[in-house]
Amino acid sequence: MHPGTPDDEVVIEAWLSEFPFPDFLEPIRERAREFEKAHPGHRIEIRGFSYQELPEAVARAAAEGRAPAIATYYAGASQLARDARDRDGRPLFVSVEKAVAGRTEILGEPVVLDDFLPGVREYYTVDGDFATMPLTLSTMLLYANTSLLGRAGVTAAPRTWQETTAACEAVARLDDGPGHAIAWPVDGKFLQHAVAQQGALLTDAGNGRHGRATTLDLTSDAVKAYVRWWRDLHRAGHYLHTGVLEDWAGTFRSFAAEEVALRFSSSFDANYMVRAAAEAGFDIEVGVLPRNGAVPCAGNWIGGDSLWLADGLDDAARDGALAFMQYLNSPRAAAAWHRASGSAPATYGCIALLEEEGWFDLHPHHRATGEQLELRTGPPEAHGAVLGAFHAVQIPFMEAMEDILAREADVDTRLAEAAAVAQGHLDDYNAYALGTGPKTPDCLTVRI
Repeated sequence: MHPGTPDDEVVIEAWLSEFPFPDFLEPIRERAREFEKAHPGHRIEIRGFSYQELPEAVARAAAEGRAPAIATYYAGASQLARDARDRDGRPLFVSVEKAVAGRTEILGEPVVLDDFLPGVREYYTVDGDFATMPLTLSTMLLYANTSLLGRAGVTAAPRTWQETTAACEAVARLDDGPGHAIAWPVDGKFLQHAVAQQGALLTDAGNGRHGRATTLDLTSDAVKAYVRWWRDLHRAGHYLHTGVLEDWAGTFRSFAAEEVALRFSSSFDANYMVRAAAEAGFDIEVGVLPRNGAVPCAGNWIGGDSLWLADGLDDAARDGALAFMQYLNSPRAAAAWHRASGSAPATYGCIALLEEEGWFDLHPHHRATGEQLELRTGPPEAHGAVLGAFHAVQIPFMEAMEDILAREADVDTRLAEAAAVAQGHLDDYNAYALGTGPKTPDCLTVRI
């Protein structure tokens, strides 16, 4: 209870990621005000934090016994949430599914756990439970300059690596075409997605979903298949290598300037990419991320953040927090969040409402996200790894990819070297989490 509040008022603190966009959380604050009107006696206090700083802010608050009822963690920081502890050393968060305890409504708000797209539910299932509810969600997509592709005789956006290679070869045959056909950033998230698509795992313990991930695999057949395909595109002159790691801005500019015909990027880029195409005067199609056509599409990488529920709350605070989580993912609220932020629609109810409103007819570039998230044949563990120090672990892979592209490094040798360095980061993180290592290891940096 906060000083100055009525004794019977239920105050729910929600600490949320503040991504670097103007008034990013204002739509969520509007939903909080609506929730308060619908549930007199409840007050939702929303505080915004940089997604990089939020895990540490929560950890400090938990050590002082003042952790928020709800906190968001970026998807790549899910292990940090699992390892967070209260001041008595107990797990700070409880599984949302366990807290719901089979109820179909909470404070009159329908429980929507079963309405999530299966791939989304599986992505956020750890230790057998739907542990945390999505708030902001993204995945990887293909952006295609169909004006250039049409001139090259390519009538449909590619859906596989093999079709992508063929499209790049067609663009290269244009007399007045761009210098390269395709670009995407050298970023470990694309590796995660490619491995998930192929149904392979990056770690042990069921990709970290059935226990703590302790062993990395950056030398699997799935990793090598992706790296060799990527390298071959570059060798043939099709892939535009900017020479900058995580160069999202540079690859965006190359697509907007028609220096390439294809770009892989986040679904969050859809509005910006469509606007850039309109300003430059070319047609654009947004499609699913091309996969290895030799195997079925097993799963997807998912980004964004999710809502974690603090354990140990009294019944009123717990149910108020759970009800607010359900409200944020109700069809109307989730549709409003999608329209405002570009967050992917993650429930069937939200998608149906947007269809009914004609949203996708007016904004067809947003359809591909739902289709991408539906592409999954399993196993459920293939939906991306859960492990500590995720960004630190990805850096050795990105550096290896740079050497493979720019300096023709041997794939097997360079990936083995990267795996050894990445394993060291994971070992350091696990030692920290288990209390046998430094309190603030370098690998703790949280990055998108």
